[in-house]
Amino acid sequence: MASLFGISAGAARTCLWRMVSNGELIGDDGSYALAGRLLERRQRVDEASRIDDPARVWDRTWELAVVALDRRSASDRLELRKAAMALHLAELREGVWIRPDNLDPQRFPTFRAVLDQQCTHFHGAATDITADKVRSLFSLGEWADDARVLIEAMNVALNASTRDESTESFTYEFALSIAVVRHLQLDPLLPIEFTGDHWPGHMLRSTYRRFDHAFKRRITALSAGHSY
Repeated sequence: MASLFGISAGAARTCLWRMVSNGELIGDDGSYALAGRLLERRQRVDEASRIDDPARVWDRTWELAVVALDRRSASDRLELRKAAMALHLAELREGVWIRPDNLDPQRFPTFRAVLDQQCTHFHGAATDITADKVRSLFSLGEWADDARVLIEAMNVALNASTRDESTESFTYEFALSIAVVRHLQLDPLLPIEFTGDHWPGHMLRSTYRRFDHAFKRRITALSAGHSY
């Protein structure tokens, strides 16, 4: 399978050995499974691409996380920023992270633990923040524009009349898949009151599932020596 992407067998074995050594894979008689941080990442990827209606009914209250520590190291600040963004919060000002309270409060326990360590939480909060300010905080216009570009790129690949089985083709489609997954994880999952009826998140997810299914079928067939 690695050879489809121009990776030699020796390089693939070295990579697997290093990943096992780093706790990123578990090896068992030639079979491997994700572990540690890569397993958590895979779970986030699966959730981001699977959910069609990720938000609960919004009661118009807000979730806030306010930094409560007097002193924090640079690494603590970076860790909090990564965790808050993974939890789909936006920074209203330094040390104040907010979002509509429409997601599971227990989502992503590892990231939640980072916020618990550094912040005081508020749920069911009220605010007079404007819709325009929310759209700006979460960069909704930019996210939607990029989503439409990715949807078009996947549709072009899916609708190609002939299949290019070159290494460059596999590498391109794999890179496209990564770009889509990363973008899906940045979907702020806001209530429809802010995104409107034509938010491209649902279309991006459904198109990605078709693209991912076709790509995996192609990879499986060719790695097994069958024509596709």
